[in-house]
Amino acid sequence: MSIAQRTVAGEGQTHPQDSAALTAFHCDSTNLPWIIFRAAFRAAHIEQISPRARAVLSALARTVDAAKPFAAIFARRELLTGRALQSMRTFYRSLDDLETAGLIDRRPQTRYVEAGLFGRAYLHLTEHAAALLGLIEEPEHARAQENSAPQPALPNAQGQAAPSFSAPSAKVADGRIYKYLSPSVFQKRQPGHLPADLQRLRTLGFVDFLIFKLMREAREHGKRLSDVVEATWDHLRLAKAPINYLRALLRNPVDFAGVVTRRNGERNAEVCRRQQHAEAASLARQNAGRTFIDVKGQRQFVVGAQGDAMTIFTLTEAIGRQAAGWLPSFADALKNGKIRPATAQDLERFADAQRASIGAPHPSKPSHPSRPSRTSTAPAVAARPPVTTAVRDHIASLRQLLQPRVLLS
Repeated sequence: MSIAQRTVAGEGQTHPQDSAALTAFHCDSTNLPWIIFRAAFRAAHIEQISPRARAVLSALARTVDAAKPFAAIFARRELLTGRALQSMRTFYRSLDDLETAGLIDRRPQTRYVEAGLFGRAYLHLTEHAAALLGLIEEPEHARAQENSAPQPALPNAQGQAAPSFSAPSAKVADGRIYKYLSPSVFQKRQPGHLPADLQRLRTLGFVDFLIFKLMREAREHGKRLSDVVEATWDHLRLAKAPINYLRALLRNPVDFAGVVTRRNGERNAEVCRRQQHAEAASLARQNAGRTFIDVKGQRQFVVGAQGDAMTIFTLTEAIGRQAAGWLPSFADALKNGKIRPATAQDLERFADAQRASIGAPHPSKPSHPSRPSRTSTAPAVAARPPVTTAVRDHIASLRQLLQPRVLLS
């Protein structure tokens, strides 16, 4: 049936076969450079890798910059999967095959420090892949292995051998992908770790963002928020509006750092004093019941049986005096060598000097009854009963009851 017969039979109606014949065919009109076309052709005809890997390598060869074969390949996954005619799962399997074969380099994601965002992970062709696809000349060591006669590279201007290809620079910037996606001006950063002395503000209703903001306000006023909180914590925790109260303190021209320093100094001094008192009390308990004498032999010190009292005897007085607040001075005098434990000779010598000073007769040489004494107080002193250790301890306990006790920490 001829065309004329079909036209007459149809009376102006087009036959389905004629409509299919008149259909226009369309294709991609992209013109690839010769070096890229050759690279894509070579990638599609590598027999040592799987077909899916060849398809992806051919898509990468069409996308890579011929002038910079080692630079990052700026192509989305949708573009590469469309050119390779693969699904996303098959595409990742193909990338694993190419990486195992040493033809591509999958580098980790880069991070933009200023924006605080992670960029994309780009693909790079390896030296072997670039040479295999014809994007660079074959390296010198490969030529030497093939020809078994290596040729030296030509020296450059500095007299050093220049490589046959340029390696990718580590300082090449990939550029920004998303601009003003999250500007740093409007970005609400996550709070860091609060100092230990400021974490107690959370119990008063302070959030971390507010605490960091108050730290900045304190710096603007020439203060430290830690010093302000430490100096006014007793009043701050009782305030009805602690936030407003703390901000008013920041505006107040008070040297809170000096207040904290003075308070810490007093606290440290009190702790040191208590420690010295405890050491002195321990030293007194170790020397309980012992007698000491000073280096000049003018005074005699008798520590009580429990180590909590001391009786001091002098040459001019026959009765000893009970010491008050003697622990620190006793410890210092004993450490510095101002007093020492008394021996039997020291005690006898001190007793003789005391009797000679007050005019009392020697117990081994009584005075003659017909010979009157020069001093009127001698008979009274001789008739006085001796003071024993038990009497001294009893007097010391009575004095302790009348004096305020010092608590040892």
